[in-house]
Amino acid sequence: MNDDKIKGQWKQLSGKLKAKWGKLTDDDLKVAEGNSEYLAGKLQERYGIARDEAEKQIREFDGKL
Repeated sequence: MNDDKIKGQWKQLSGKLKAKWGKLTDDDLKVAEGNSEYLAGKLQERYGIARDEAEKQIREFDGKL
């Protein structure tokens, strides 16, 4: 995920992220502010998935944007 691209469109993307991954809180998204590594860690924590799987899901999400 291109962190620069995300930071520029964060408000729009945060809604889409929340729709896809409902277990993420508003605070999670506020702290993430476009940081894909932090986001992967939160997905890993909230959904109990491996880091590789979280990163894969983020890449797939980014590819659909």
